[in-house]
Amino acid sequence: MGALFRSEEMCRCQLFLQTEASYACVSELGELGLVQFRDLNPDVTAFQRKFVNEIRRCDEMERKLRFLEKEIKKDRIPILDTSENPDAPLAREMIDLEATFEKLDNELREVNMNEEMLKKNFLELTELKHILRKTQAFFDEVPEPSDFLSDERETLLSQEDHLKTSVLKVGMLMMMMMLCVVVQQENIQAMQSLHANDGNLGQVNPALEYDGELIVTGDHKESFGGKLNLDFVVGVILRERIPAFERLLWRACRGNVFLKQAEITESLEDPATGDLVQKSVILIFFQGEQLKSRVKKICEGFRATLYPCPETPQERREMAIGVMTRIEDLKTVLGQTQDHRHRVLVAAAKNIRIWFTKVRKIKSIYHTLNLFNLDVTQKCLIAECWCPVADLDKIQLALKRGTEESGSSVPSILNRMYTTEAPPTYNRTNKFTAGFQNIVDAYGVASYREVNPALYTIITFPFLFAIMFGDFGHGLIMFLFALFLIVKEKQLIARKIRDEVFNIFFGGRYIIFLMGLFSMYTGIVYNEVYAKSVNIFGSSWVIPPEVDDNVLANMEKIQLNPNTSFLGHAYAYGIDPAWNIAVNKLNFLNSFKMKMSVIIGVFQMIFGVVLSLFNYRFFNRKLDIYTMFIPQMLFMCCIFLYLCILIIYKWTAFSAAPADMAVGHYPGSHCAPSLLIGLIFMFMFQQRNYGFADSKCVTNAFYPGQVGFEQFLVVVAVLCAPTMLFVKPYLIYRERKNRLNDGHIAIHADMNSDDAEAVQIKQKASSSTSAGAHDEHDDMNIGEIFIIQAIHTIEFCLGCISHTASYLRLWALSLAHAQLSEVLWSMVLRIAFGFQGYAGAIAVYLIVWAFGMLTICILVLMEGLSAFLHALRLHWVEFQSKFYTGSGYLFTPFSFDVILEQARIEDGD
Repeated sequence: MGALFRSEEMCRCQLFLQTEASYACVSELGELGLVQFRDLNPDVTAFQRKFVNEIRRCDEMERKLRFLEKEIKKDRIPILDTSENPDAPLAREMIDLEATFEKLDNELREVNMNEEMLKKNFLELTELKHILRKTQAFFDEVPEPSDFLSDERETLLSQEDHLKTSVLKVGMLMMMMMLCVVVQQENIQAMQSLHANDGNLGQVNPALEYDGELIVTGDHKESFGGKLNLDFVVGVILRERIPAFERLLWRACRGNVFLKQAEITESLEDPATGDLVQKSVILIFFQGEQLKSRVKKICEGFRATLYPCPETPQERREMAIGVMTRIEDLKTVLGQTQDHRHRVLVAAAKNIRIWFTKVRKIKSIYHTLNLFNLDVTQKCLIAECWCPVADLDKIQLALKRGTEESGSSVPSILNRMYTTEAPPTYNRTNKFTAGFQNIVDAYGVASYREVNPALYTIITFPFLFAIMFGDFGHGLIMFLFALFLIVKEKQLIARKIRDEVFNIFFGGRYIIFLMGLFSMYTGIVYNEVYAKSVNIFGSSWVIPPEVDDNVLANMEKIQLNPNTSFLGHAYAYGIDPAWNIAVNKLNFLNSFKMKMSVIIGVFQMIFGVVLSLFNYRFFNRKLDIYTMFIPQMLFMCCIFLYLCILIIYKWTAFSAAPADMAVGHYPGSHCAPSLLIGLIFMFMFQQRNYGFADSKCVTNAFYPGQVGFEQFLVVVAVLCAPTMLFVKPYLIYRERKNRLNDGHIAIHADMNSDDAEAVQIKQKASSSTSAGAHDEHDDMNIGEIFIIQAIHTIEFCLGCISHTASYLRLWALSLAHAQLSEVLWSMVLRIAFGFQGYAGAIAVYLIVWAFGMLTICILVLMEGLSAFLHALRLHWVEFQSKFYTGSGYLFTPFSFDVILEQARIEDGD
């Protein structure tokens, strides 16, 4: 409790390390994780520090390791993670690590380059194989023209079934012939136009008949292609680019090309990315060099790969045989290359986690050494650090081990320093208390040695949550879920699950465990299990014996008189189950939960004010005890504690039965005092009658001297406000004035002395009776102090009222949860009880499943999150505002465990 009640006592130390021992000493301190180093070179950039070259070497090693890791994951090789935490390597071992990583990096890059070249060659041969097959199949579809016409005539006469195929073949051949004729006619027209422009119309020799060669006579004699042959190119292109490629080819060549395409059925591997792609073979016919150049440029733009293709079937057959032979050879070489690469990666996968750990430790050590200063001799490093006083012996022992490992003969020196700087806040936690400490730190880190609310939050947080979430069944679900996480925590930690939502639940497993446990407790108090009550001890309410059972069966409702139907004793534990079926159930529960919320809230706020006394005493702020704590306590007690006492007194003293009291005869529940009206009359100083005789008995005083006592309480509470507002600034002002008046300087000079003028200065200052009271205000003028005090006073006085009302959320959330549970029961689960037979069994099964899912999603998750957030608000604002400043900063020691965990989270491992 002592360690959690206040943060650890910290001290600033100065550390002197020999240069040769500094690396080993910092390594030992990193393993210990109890030292927070200060940067002694804040004005020096990262590139100008002493160990920047070593850090660059570590970055280079990390780059190579990340490359190895990427290649290992690409091959889907499992990375061995033994959770081993090796010690940081010695400084001289860094060279061996660099050599190992350099060798692996070069070897793997060379293998990858060779593999990529082999895959590229394999892809080209595979594409060429498909090109030869598709091209041969295409040419086989088109026979010679003379044979085609004679065969076609016989086919039309004898085989009617092949009519469509024949028509297609004729159409294909005719289109190719028309393409040739059109191109030839365009050439003749161009030549005639050329001679007409020259004034010398060249005429074609009529003796030369067309035989596939065009001869131009005249000055511009030129051959346009010689023999009338079609040229073609063949290649492969990505399948998704075919439509755009075909449109552009048609428009750019004005329809003077013929395109034939065929899909490659198998997927091909891209050697650059390793992805599988779908491609098609394209065969393009054209005539002339201009079209050929245009077609090749279009193919180049669409990244189509063109391949040479022989013109004769015999040459294509011989090339195909050679391609298949080369493919088989490449498969063998490629398999051997991949096996070698796999062996290299498997060997690296066994050690890569350990290598990452070593490199990160080395890098963090050099980053820490960059925070140190060098002495003038360049042989010693000087560091300043924060460390817990209780762990100084452990730190000294770690420094001794580091010095021995380095072989240095000069021991390291650790000296405590005096400083006025506020130390960091260090609260020791374990896996149980860490979650509650995180709740407190999320609002603000405690100031140094300030009372830590986490100790009390362990109980109060789940308790306030349970008041709003009071249902035994829902609490049991939450309890069992958290219990599973606690029982299986070692296995779950070993799995290193990186899902963010799961880690939130797993990190707060002990908080959820206590929230479920306390919810089960409050569910028993409320007597609610999935919105229904359980009659374990027997109800204290009974049906009057004079009511006949037959009459009772026909009655929709019956009113029970407390004087005759109540057995005179309360239900053994919790709320009587009879209230669950009562029509006025909400009236009773609302009154009970509302008053309970006020009582719990007032007591928690008073407890917060009491905790402020521990802070004032610890920091020796006596002035705050008299001007802050006492007025605040009186203000709270005179109004709010008195209200709680009245609530409890009304519960215990007033019942439905008549009774004799000190102020007269109490006739019954119709004269039970109204606390709300009484509180209003209390602040209005309104006179009230005593007793219960008149018609306004609910507003009368119900104990002797009540009116005068309440007026006294109001006066005391009102006087507390100006006390908090004016007394502290006035006392600080008077103290400063006394110090200025009492302090004087006496100068005595002896002119006859043989020595020079002797001056003696004496200064007298009165000692402050509140030694630590004014330290925080020494740099403020009296106006600033008064403004700050006015803000605190107004905030406290108004906050007490608003915070008390804020605790009514306990009642509101509890009511909402109970009503949602009842609606879910009546609108969903109750329907299942109306079915019968086999169909009813199926309906019950489905409805129960729906009820369970709605219960978990709405009542447990959504309502649980709502209650959790409201409990956070009540602790952060209503409770902690009474004593907690939260203006400190966390102790962040140099720890290898923290650095490695952060690196794993960033890497997503």
